[in-house]
Amino acid sequence: MENELIDLLMEDTREKMLRAIEHVKSEFGAVRTGRASSTLIEGLLIDYYGTETPLKQLANFSVPEPRLLVVSPFDKQSIAAIEKAIGNADLGLTPSNDGQVIRLGFPALTEERRKAFVKMVKNKAEEGRVALRGVRRHARQELENLEKEEGLSSDEIERLEKILDKMTQDEVAVVDAMLAHKEQELLEV
Repeated sequence: MENELIDLLMEDTREKMLRAIEHVKSEFGAVRTGRASSTLIEGLLIDYYGTETPLKQLANFSVPEPRLLVVSPFDKQSIAAIEKAIGNADLGLTPSNDGQVIRLGFPALTEERRKAFVKMVKNKAEEGRVALRGVRRHARQELENLEKEEGLSSDEIERLEKILDKMTQDEVAVVDAMLAHKEQELLEV
């Protein structure tokens, strides 16, 4: 019984850590580099016939040139709503349409803007690390509860805490690697 509880706890902790990593990855994807990328806008909510709908459900995206993103709505009647949502999102992009598709030109980033984005990405990475440590803290509390309720030995608790620490260090290293990659991408001219 207690092994099942421990296995469940460790599996739950692993899943929560992976979700935290995915969240950081999506946050990084929303930070604009000099290149065109659909991840910047695909999560925008569009007022589609009175319903808030994510843009990725309403259109296809293509990148014909490094600094141009083309949004092709499935329903041409939604172009105005999509264009309005992109304009209101304060992304520094100006949409233009020809009645069929919306074109978004990505201007080159200034040095000052790049540094501001790097600072923002570092903050998002730190939030990810804090989330990972929070998951570890929660798992440790659960282990303490198991120790009291199930009578786990202190040696077993210590062994499991070392596993939790290793798991946390590994995931923090993943966040650090993602941060280094995003920083390099942002500072690339």
